[in-house]
Amino acid sequence: MELTYNVLIVDDVVDNIQIAMNMLKEENYNLTFALSGEEALSLIENNSYDMILLDIMMPEIDGFTVCARIKKIPEYEDVPIIFLTAKNDIDSVSHAFSVGAVDYVSKPFHAEELLARVRNHLELYRSRLVLKNNHLTLQIKAKEEKERLLTELEEGQKELIYILTELIESASPETGQHIKRVSEISKLLASYHPAIDKNDEEIIFHAAPMHDIGKVTIPHAILSKPGALTNEEFEVMKTHASAGHQFLKNSQRKILKTADIIASEHHEKWDGTGYPQGLKGEEIHVFGRIVAIADVFDALTHKRCYKEAWSIEDSVAYMLKHKGTHFDPMLIDIFMEHLDEFVTIVHP
Repeated sequence: MELTYNVLIVDDVVDNIQIAMNMLKEENYNLTFALSGEEALSLIENNSYDMILLDIMMPEIDGFTVCARIKKIPEYEDVPIIFLTAKNDIDSVSHAFSVGAVDYVSKPFHAEELLARVRNHLELYRSRLVLKNNHLTLQIKAKEEKERLLTELEEGQKELIYILTELIESASPETGQHIKRVSEISKLLASYHPAIDKNDEEIIFHAAPMHDIGKVTIPHAILSKPGALTNEEFEVMKTHASAGHQFLKNSQRKILKTADIIASEHHEKWDGTGYPQGLKGEEIHVFGRIVAIADVFDALTHKRCYKEAWSIEDSVAYMLKHKGTHFDPMLIDIFMEHLDEFVTIVHP
């Protein structure tokens, strides 16, 4: 199938346009002409051309200026422009190429020369377009493949977290329900934090269930002991934060890396008295600070083997009492501002 090219001829002399059109009509091009630079620019705004043949010496706007303005139009960045002109001094030739022309044909020109140069540059232009489109297609395919692989990896992380969550739940049913509520509370709290975006909300939602993964290393007698733990037993219980970090520290996947942060930092306290590292204030990652609030609030409002469930009023009073000591003050302010929503999660 023969390609048809649209060619615009720009010259202020009608005879010059007629000569060029007579020579080019043998190639069955779609030919259009303009008698001034302004007219040419107007045509270019509303039409698509594969090549522009341009005179230099024109009134009002010369060819150099027209060429430079055309090249600023994104759609015409690669469209070939050939100057057809009587000006053939070295400065004019150099200037022509500097403003974006691909070739320069001196008047009076021969039919064979004009046809050959126009044909060659049109074929080069078409070849570049094909290569560009093929490259773009490959880029799109590569991007889609990358997104597919990342989605598969992310889904794999979520599946792994689900399996591990089930493992925790099988050891302690109340803990299993607890981690699901902590996940919802954490996502809601994150959604109101001004520095956390939608993507991170989803990441914390999927990572938060892993906050107590380290408890699989804690003896069942300590996990299920009714009443308070002894000092020695509490020291053993505290090791679950470090154990969680050991499980997750080598992952390079975003959800599991976030789970590592949460597992190791959700027992740190704003005033630096928490464990395992004794981090203070904003040294504690915001994800750890969020899950700390979610973890404690849910634990207070539900029965555990070592205590009865607290009322919402008493639980909220505890959270406020420990604002600025255990908990991030700004996060507690957010928590209080949207308290009804958090209460709905712990007591649907």
